[in-house]
Amino acid sequence: MPRLLIVHHTPSPHCQEMLEAVVSGATDPDIEGVDVVRRPALSVSTTDWLEADGYLLGTPANLGYISGALKHAFDHSYYPMLDATGGRPFGLYIHGNEGTEGAQRAVDGITAGLGWARVAETVVVAGKPTKEELEACWNLGATVAAGLMAG
Repeated sequence: MPRLLIVHHTPSPHCQEMLEAVVSGATDPDIEGVDVVRRPALSVSTTDWLEADGYLLGTPANLGYISGALKHAFDHSYYPMLDATGGRPFGLYIHGNEGTEGAQRAVDGITAGLGWARVAETVVVAGKPTKEELEACWNLGATVAAGLMAG
């Protein structure tokens, strides 16, 4: 069964709302045969990364960059993943009032280095997520999960 790994740093209620919408989309009953695993960025293991077939990443933008927690998750497992995870699909959501461009660039650089394939547009939210933004998060989760179901 394909596995979707959601790696997130969720320090605020707004990030939590976004995470819940992403999970809801990824676990929609119409998406069958995909094991959805959630891990906080500070506790994700190299094995978690390697056993997954696709990824959803969630981070706040902190001072123009991804959270230290997500950076640590990549730093800890980057080299073991380097030759083992190329071509895997991923999606990204970011919460931040400013500096989201830097966070996006950071993830773009890391995932390009790993050879991952972005399969959905990044969802970027500032402030309290609107209904439309939460729907975009739901769609992000559903898109990545459905892609694994088909493959």
